[in-house]
Amino acid sequence: MKAVKSKADDERRGVDRGERRLIDLEEARAVILAAAALAIFLYFIKLILLPFLLPAVLAYLCTPVLDRLAARTRWPRWLFAVLFFLVFLGSGALFLDFAGTRIVAEARGLTGDLQGTLERFVRDAIGSEPVPLLGHAVDAHELVQGLLDKLRDWLGQSDVLVTLTGYSLLTVMGAFLMAVLLLYFLISGHRLAGGIFWMVPPHRRALANRIWQRLDPVLTRYFLGMIVVMMYATTASYVGLKYFLGIEHAVLLALLTGILETVPVIGPTSAAIIAGLVSLRTATGFMSIIDYALYATALRLSIDQLIGPFVLGTAAHVHPVLIIFCFLAGGIVFGIPGIIMAVPVALLIKSTLATLYGDEAE
Repeated sequence: MKAVKSKADDERRGVDRGERRLIDLEEARAVILAAAALAIFLYFIKLILLPFLLPAVLAYLCTPVLDRLAARTRWPRWLFAVLFFLVFLGSGALFLDFAGTRIVAEARGLTGDLQGTLERFVRDAIGSEPVPLLGHAVDAHELVQGLLDKLRDWLGQSDVLVTLTGYSLLTVMGAFLMAVLLLYFLISGHRLAGGIFWMVPPHRRALANRIWQRLDPVLTRYFLGMIVVMMYATTASYVGLKYFLGIEHAVLLALLTGILETVPVIGPTSAAIIAGLVSLRTATGFMSIIDYALYATALRLSIDQLIGPFVLGTAAHVHPVLIIFCFLAGGIVFGIPGIIMAVPVALLIKSTLATLYGDEAE
């Protein structure tokens, strides 16, 4: 009798395991199909993603703070949302007033002697003697002059001017749109998130909730960490370039360093090369090159070994090769929005697979 009961229990457990395995497969198939449909949809609307993406990230980071303030004070949540919005607008205006004028002045100084600067760079690279190029011997002056002439001819074309004017207008309209969307996202972010969650089929909402519970803290720490890394890279590079190396255009180079820091490996390398080329303009000898090498090494080590791991934490636990692939793939398919979404999408895929596989130690 006991043997028959034990055999029946084993058969029931086998059936339960088979049903759970079938459910897991169905959930994985549903997630893959939903992800593919979402990717196709985003590809067709990629031209309008950027004005929505940046305000959404900022509102996402501010939402817990707004909820906490509203719960403690019992004041309307929209009041704090409007206050935050005004703070962001004021901060942006102060930044444009303080840093914008300096950036414009430094950009003018950099482009005012653009030909001389480029000639010095080319002369340092190829030497002072003419070099053969396509059957002709050219020196640094002729090479740079030819490039600048082609650039002036290209900028003088009517279609190019129309294109640049169109991009300028789109930039102004995009900035206004982002401000409006930021206000909407701050005030009604919960309703928008609830609407997105409502689109998930009812029998899949428990799975979606488990995935989000795993993803939310990692995603928050990643965005906050990237902001801290950008601020640190901008400040540290400005101090090093301005006061340690005495390089001109330190503000412009520091902002460029902070922005490029968001792109792992490729961005910091590009920023270091650009700043190194500019530093050659004021280099007085071999010791100047040594000083720049020390500055670049100290900045890189402080970000990679101290600031980055500390502020990113578990959000940084994605292999660099995968991150580089995501950045390149996202940039090719979606442009700048793809670069911004690269690591969050990688974290979403990782959290989804860990939830489906039941990997709680992930």
